[in-house]
Amino acid sequence: MPGDLHNHSTCSDGSVPIHRLAAMAARAGLDTMAISDHDTMLSVEYCRWHPVQEGVRLIPATELTGYDYERRHRVHLLCYWPQDCPELRAHCDTMRRRRNECCLQSARELEEIYPQFRTEQALEYAKDSGVLFKSGIMQALHELGLADGIYGERYHELFGWEPRGRILHSPEYPPVEEVIATARAARAVLVFAHPTVYKSMPLVRQLVAEGKLDGIEIDHPRNSEADKAECRALCERYGLIVTGGTDFHGSNTAHPHPVGTCTTADDQIARIGALAREYQK
Repeated sequence: MPGDLHNHSTCSDGSVPIHRLAAMAARAGLDTMAISDHDTMLSVEYCRWHPVQEGVRLIPATELTGYDYERRHRVHLLCYWPQDCPELRAHCDTMRRRRNECCLQSARELEEIYPQFRTEQALEYAKDSGVLFKSGIMQALHELGLADGIYGERYHELFGWEPRGRILHSPEYPPVEEVIATARAARAVLVFAHPTVYKSMPLVRQLVAEGKLDGIEIDHPRNSEADKAECRALCERYGLIVTGGTDFHGSNTAHPHPVGTCTTADDQIARIGALAREYQK
């Protein structure tokens, strides 16, 4: 059976506790799931401690964030089977600190806008992750009746990019080359996540030609058909792994998709496992 290799829990910005995800995969008819929370070792450690849950094999993973300074956009890189190492720990610690600094500043400014809002309420959604994400702030606003949803009109007013949101403070992200080096230090299988989301096809072409990727996430709810076709051609030409994942965030999404909406074929999951074992010899 296929597997869903891109999912988030309350260990980052998802709404569902990590221990409940495997049951969702099982009910969707999957036998493999990767839990890939943002810039953290929490999902990696959980899956190592629970290699099989509800009959579902759990693949340790993390989704690392970088920045393409040449083209000025974020980059997400999925790392499967990463090993604990100083470089990966340092990346996660840095991103946790930077995200918290930015979102705490946003929350303080929000208290001046809405007297009903208190930062402590938003911090309740950071208990599992140790990180205050924008989604946690929006969950608090939604509970107070001050937002139409997590990623609706209020979110764009407060945290939008164009036009810039009223309280948006963005963390500094490491250069994508540095993130790739971190993933290699962790001996992870490295897959470029959802190229369409941040208009990343020029970067994907570059990294593929330079031999810096092991695979590309093609089956994703937000990838365009044109990008999917080009990515499949690139994977075929360069012998890369083809993955798929729902990018599940529970209710913390503008367009909900259940676990198992997008999947990875069995033979590609096997390739990930084989390559991980080779890297970790």
